[in-house]
Amino acid sequence: MVVNNKVDSLSYDVEAPPAQVPTTPAVVSAPPTPRGEAPAMTTTAAVELHKVSVPERRSTAKALRQRLAEVFFPDDPLHQFKNQSSARRLVLALQYFFPIFHWGSDYSLRLLRSDVVSGLTIASLAIPQGISYAKLANLPPIIGLYSSFVPPLIYSLLGSSRDLAVGPVSIASLVMGSMLRQAVSPDQEPILYLQLAFTSTFFAGVFQASLGFLRLGFIVDFLSKATLTGFMGGAAIIVSLQQLKGLLGIVHFTSQMGFVQVMHSVFKHHDEWAWQTILMGVAFLAVLLTTRHISARNPKLFWVSAAAPLTSVIISTIISFVSKAHGISVIGDLPKGLNPPSANMLTFSGSYVGLALNTGIMTGILSLTEGIAVGRTFASINNYQVDGNKEMMAIGVMNMAGSCASCYVTTGSFSRSAVNYSAGCKTAVSNIVMASAVLVTLLFLMPLFHYTPNVILSAIIITAVIGLIDVRGAARLWKVDKLDFLACMAAFLGVLLVSVQMGLAIAVGISLFKILLQVTRPNMVVKGVVPGTASYRSMAQYREAMRVPSFLVVGVESAIYFANSMYLGERIMRFLREEDERAAKCNQCPVRCIILDMSAVAAIDTSGLDALAELKKVLEKRNIELVLANPVGSVTERLYNSVVGKTFGSDRVFFSVAEAVAAAPHKTQP
Repeated sequence: MVVNNKVDSLSYDVEAPPAQVPTTPAVVSAPPTPRGEAPAMTTTAAVELHKVSVPERRSTAKALRQRLAEVFFPDDPLHQFKNQSSARRLVLALQYFFPIFHWGSDYSLRLLRSDVVSGLTIASLAIPQGISYAKLANLPPIIGLYSSFVPPLIYSLLGSSRDLAVGPVSIASLVMGSMLRQAVSPDQEPILYLQLAFTSTFFAGVFQASLGFLRLGFIVDFLSKATLTGFMGGAAIIVSLQQLKGLLGIVHFTSQMGFVQVMHSVFKHHDEWAWQTILMGVAFLAVLLTTRHISARNPKLFWVSAAAPLTSVIISTIISFVSKAHGISVIGDLPKGLNPPSANMLTFSGSYVGLALNTGIMTGILSLTEGIAVGRTFASINNYQVDGNKEMMAIGVMNMAGSCASCYVTTGSFSRSAVNYSAGCKTAVSNIVMASAVLVTLLFLMPLFHYTPNVILSAIIITAVIGLIDVRGAARLWKVDKLDFLACMAAFLGVLLVSVQMGLAIAVGISLFKILLQVTRPNMVVKGVVPGTASYRSMAQYREAMRVPSFLVVGVESAIYFANSMYLGERIMRFLREEDERAAKCNQCPVRCIILDMSAVAAIDTSGLDALAELKKVLEKRNIELVLANPVGSVTERLYNSVVGKTFGSDRVFFSVAEAVAAAPHKTQP
């Protein structure tokens, strides 16, 4: 007969069947069982006890080397160099640091056709977005085009993603603009502001490349998906509200970013609203949102939303030129030519260096998070892998070089990458094609943008950032994890009501608090045996699980560190008190043995070992045994290498919970 034990919900404490190793049989008779409880073991059932093995002893140097390799090199990037000749290693090294050498040897005319189509498609989106995002960062519009030329060329050499389309992005532009503007006015001190923007970009690149080179990419993961959802949503609304200046034609507008201040400024200067600007802005905004909706409903029509921004710029420029721009603000003259060098504008001394450093780190973290997330998203769709640390180095070098070529911080854009993927890109050559199109624009087409209305740039920005407001994602957070939803809303309201910097600080703070909460207050459960099996599962999850008389089985679902060792003891004593109260109320045997299921304890430190020893002493005074079950290798090694291991002895450390229950009944008789 086959017993089907259905899993009611996700379970994280599955026990593997014991291995067939030399064993010691133990014949046990179960004591009388109170009603509603499971017997300790079936009468006269023969239970084979397995010895808990200690991992092979390693030297300190070897253990440290293996641990460092696990922390910093989990993907073992050097495995491909093993057993290779010197010449082959040189080739592999070039392919590792310059992925273009890896796929370039197999490049064909068929791939080039696909990349040319996708490159020209994203160029039609990158040119108007570059100009718009530069204004969002309070920079001259031409800087946005410069930033869409040099960085994509560098990324095509160093980047490992085939689909990532590189250029300025809205959130990093907003953060840079808001942080720098608090100390320096871009209108009154434009040269100093530009110097700080380039210096911040350089610091962002150094920070990003250092994280990749030192294999510290996990630092970026401190921004959880929940907090990023709230931060991005709040920032998108702030960005959109800032565009009311251009959309309404307001001249005197607040430099603050808060929702209340922006709305106050909008209605305070209602006499500056220009009906011509409003009419043009609303009309083109409706067109852009409609094309976005069409492409979202039918992905095959991706080109509709991709071509809409550039088409809108062309049409609005013609209208503005014909009407001589009456009542409509225009971009004005833009310089022709390639990116001028800007290395001489980098400043590493003075009172504003701290501001540039802080801005660089903030924008560096945000751009890294967005770029790597976008790259991994499309890599999973196309079934290839993106090396996060190599991407960090590529994006970092790209920004360092860009800061010396009149570019500000850039990364992979989700909107452009989505268009790039939909257009059928095959390799990073699409970035080269896009940069070539921008080059042609810089050399020959800049005078055509003279009459481009500022209002159309505002409409393009609103259309681009509105997709960052993820209402469905927030609803899913509420359904799945209320704490994640709280973190999301805190970051959202922090950005919306206080400032972008405060919202980002709240996002990071909540992410760290959540980690600390999970570390210091690990999940602990009372377990019972599932009828028909020898498996012990959480009684809160498996309603059919039954208590074993005189035993309290506690599962710890976290590593045991100094930060949670005291909580461990307090929680177990509370479980014991509650179990004794329940037993007394039901006229049942009190607890005589506590079994600590350590199958989910991945690590333990000296404070954790001391806490177990102290807990054992406290329980012994109450004539209660404390035994350990199923410790993992690293925990077993530390246990037996310490005095605590001798305190427990091999007769109190068991292969599984079932074996601990089987071996201990004779010790638990009243």
